Amino acid sequence: MTDVERSTRPRDRKAQLAAVAAELFRARGFPGVGIKDIADAAGVTGPALYRHFADKQAILAYVVLSGFEDLEAATADALSDAVPPADQLKDLLGRLATQAVERREIAALWRWEGRHLPKEDQREIARRSTLALTAWSKVLLVQRPELPAEDAELLCWAALSVFGSVSVHHTSLARRRFAALLVELAWDVLNATLPAPSAEPSTPALSLGTPSRREQVLAEATALFAQRGFHDVSMEDIGAAAGIAGPSVYRHFPSKAALMVAIGHRAADRLALAAEQALRASDERTALQRLAASYVQTIVNTPELLVSFSADRVTMPDRDKADLLRVQRDYVGQWVTLLSAARPELPAREAKITVHAALTIANDLARTRRVAARPNFEAELTTLLRTVLGVV
Repeated sequence: MTDVERSTRPRDRKAQLAAVAAELFRARGFPGVGIKDIADAAGVTGPALYRHFADKQAILAYVVLSGFEDLEAATADALSDAVPPADQLKDLLGRLATQAVERREIAALWRWEGRHLPKEDQREIARRSTLALTAWSKVLLVQRPELPAEDAELLCWAALSVFGSVSVHHTSLARRRFAALLVELAWDVLNATLPAPSAEPSTPALSLGTPSRREQVLAEATALFAQRGFHDVSMEDIGAAAGIAGPSVYRHFPSKAALMVAIGHRAADRLALAAEQALRASDERTALQRLAASYVQTIVNTPELLVSFSADRVTMPDRDKADLLRVQRDYVGQWVTLLSAARPELPAREAKITVHAALTIANDLARTRRVAARPNFEAELTTLLRTVLGVV
């Protein structure tokens, strides 16, 4: 290599390559991107890419962990002695919102692709995220000393989901206004009043007899996809869980993708039924309140719903994928229409961003064992959604 070639090589080549890979991972999902895809998109050769990263997992780890370093730096700066205690919380939210708007792909990779990292990296991410949330909780308790520590933690997890929501949609605003809106939504979450536990006993689930073999296969596939991800589960795994030989699964579903399609439609049907009942209200505000409650009830009790969110990252026939995405968009569109009617002062794009923030809180917290085990979780989650939507 000549001196001229050395001088023209960007010093931040590793970060540039990681940024290219991050966009590909976000668009196609980690399993759908190969080293050659990254090299081609970056305009380099495969060997050149390997000079910076040992493998594809190393690239993902670099992107996600660098995002955490930015989050940690923002937390340290906001909570330093240079910022007055009364201003620390707002300053922290402002920094996090700016990062979310400027690096939307980081949240997407952390939320959906982190399971593809080595176990040690997953543990490191969990450790560092817990430390960050603990620091946020402490500063929130300074502002709201009446809160129990575990409630402060729940509210901070929900605020984190507000910032993470930018990864699930493409709606955008001018950067300054986008960040300001995220701060407003997160601030409302951190100041939410959580409901007191209800004294009403829970209703036991009804037993409707032994499900069909097809239903058993579908249920076991849903559980395995939720635990390990679609790409790490085989038809043999599903058959073993259902108590049948792997090849027997094909009598009910021709492929793993067909199982995912069935899961997606099952989730959509349950959401549609719950929404139909919720929308029987006298006004849009009440309908939106009921819709939020119906969504939480469905997502907490319907494992298919959480699994179906990753359908766009699964290899399946284009027609099926397009159909599932259309159903999801139509459902979100119902929320946006209702919110716009209930709060006509909200511009259309801000209504969409607000709806996605509310739904992301539900989706994230329902998958977060640390908070989902709370005894009053369903009522608390409903309150958080209504708070973000502004219809408490």
